[in-house]
Amino acid sequence: MERRRVVRVPASSANLGPGFDVLGAALALHLEVEVVETGRFGIHTDLAVRRDRQNLVVRGFEALAPADRFEFHLRSEIPLSGGLGSSAAAVVAGLMAADHLYELDADLLGLATGLEGHPDNVAAALEGGIVIATGDRVDRLDAPFGLEAVLLVPSVPVRTREARAALAPNVPREDAVFNVASAARLLLGLSRGDFELIAAGLSDRLHQSARAHLFSRSFELISRAREFGALGATVSGAGPTALFWTTVESTGPVVEALRAEVSGWASVIRAPFEPQGAYVTSM
Repeated sequence: MERRRVVRVPASSANLGPGFDVLGAALALHLEVEVVETGRFGIHTDLAVRRDRQNLVVRGFEALAPADRFEFHLRSEIPLSGGLGSSAAAVVAGLMAADHLYELDADLLGLATGLEGHPDNVAAALEGGIVIATGDRVDRLDAPFGLEAVLLVPSVPVRTREARAALAPNVPREDAVFNVASAARLLLGLSRGDFELIAAGLSDRLHQSARAHLFSRSFELISRAREFGALGATVSGAGPTALFWTTVESTGPVVEALRAEVSGWASVIRAPFEPQGAYVTSM
């Protein structure tokens, strides 16, 4: 009998303003991968992704086991380029499929971090919720009731390499201190369900403004987030996607206001915070 597994992995937003390379959140857009043991290798998808061994799902799988006898069926709601963890979701899906099929109990976080290069997206994809990820440790919390998210996703991507290159090699001490305080306020607000503290904790001085020239239209709308009724907005990962932090009462008006601003160059997606991390089902 052929073995078959289905893996479902959420999108993720990294950095969350002041939490550069440390904070991440899972979002309710998903990658679904069906892996079937047919005796031959193949990738089946309508997505604009590679269909060879360099496909990220397959690379994740082959970090644990050969993919020669398996076919991979990929479906995704996650924009492929834009800072929503599409590559992290793919790596996690491949690793989880192989781990489950071969009952390996592997260190999925460590392996995914090694393939992806940093832990924030993969930790959010694996654990769900909002995560603090450093090295081999992940701590998570659920988004408070009533907190919602709206995504502004430009049609023109920004290469992660360019976004990384735009960062200064050193930052002033006062900016580092500012970010530590902002991140503390953000996490305290999330743990208490205090929207005023969350809003106060979204400010950043380390990475967002340094990258603004790469996605100037997104960044301009981020700076106007309060005008649209949001608590604030943050660059999602390396950009150009922006995450607008809203409440259940403000989400609808924020969506309408943003759609009026972005006709022709970006899409606006309502994507709640996702408490469920990646999971596998057998078929």
